[in-house]
Amino acid sequence: GNSVKLSNFKGKKVLLAFFPFAFSPVCTDEMSCFQMDMEQFKGKGVQILGISIDSHWANKAFAEKLGVSFPLLSDFNKKTTTDYGVLREDGFANRAYFLIDEKGTIRYKHVMPTPGQKLDNAELLREVRQSR
Repeated sequence: GNSVKLSNFKGKKVLLAFFPFAFSPVCTDEMSCFQMDMEQFKGKGVQILGISIDSHWANKAFAEKLGVSFPLLSDFNKKTTTDYGVLREDGFANRAYFLIDEKGTIRYKHVMPTPGQKLDNAELLREVRQSR
């Protein structure tokens, strides 16, 4: 796949959502919920980017299976996951959310205590509203 940079989304709010594994139960639920609430996120000018250490091919298959309309990015070399401080000792990404404003500044960050938990979209949308 092509390289994606945050600067590609300058002028847009971005929700960078780190997830542990494509096709795992909680990740499947989470990405499906993002898709169900896509219009609400779009209405607030937010571009969702899912990101995991899975290969490009795994995330492509995962996105196709779920029918998601937002990118699922592969951080196979774990550089971005490490840069954001969410690489777990066991080598995969913790579930974490970063809300980045139009200028590229992180406005909100939440790292889940365990990968088996996720935030509700209602809470993320509330953070989007408060980060104006």
